[in-house]
Amino acid sequence: MTTPTPDTDYQALLAACARGERSALHRLYEREGSRLLGVVMRIVRDHALAEDIVHDALINIWLRADSFDPRRGSARGWIYSVVRHLALNTVRNRGRELLLDQELADSLDARRSFEHWRQRQDDATWAEYGGRIEHCLEQLEPERRSCLLHAYVDGCTHHEIAGRMGAPLGTVKAWIRRSLAALRECMA
Repeated sequence: MTTPTPDTDYQALLAACARGERSALHRLYEREGSRLLGVVMRIVRDHALAEDIVHDALINIWLRADSFDPRRGSARGWIYSVVRHLALNTVRNRGRELLLDQELADSLDARRSFEHWRQRQDDATWAEYGGRIEHCLEQLEPERRSCLLHAYVDGCTHHEIAGRMGAPLGTVKAWIRRSLAALRECMA
């Protein structure tokens, strides 16, 4: 990565990103990537997670570059703000996500054993519960449902799921996180 020069025009880079110029995002990453990673590392203290957050933040910057308002501050400050907020939100949501992960794992374990159990008994309570899980899973978009099933039925890691789905790691993590919330709400 190159060291930023005092004449780096971050506002121009953001404007180019807003116009869809991928080279601008690449230049931004070359100039600031290692420092952005350092900021995130101080917040999350996990290198792999920090890399994912920087990746997701750069996508957010790319998608929201047109929302930068120079009257509210510097372009470089806005970039760091996007990255810092995403890192803080990740830390904040991580505790909630661990609870949701366990609840969903318990629900999906019940679903997995449901078919075996149903062959032995016919209990209305379990049939209703299994039907609710099926119904809630069917409400999810197919790729999100697949991510959840790969994670909790097949036991795949997020990296493995990203490979299977042909989707970016950050996208897969977001799909799983949002799907867990939707499934929990549906099951309530």
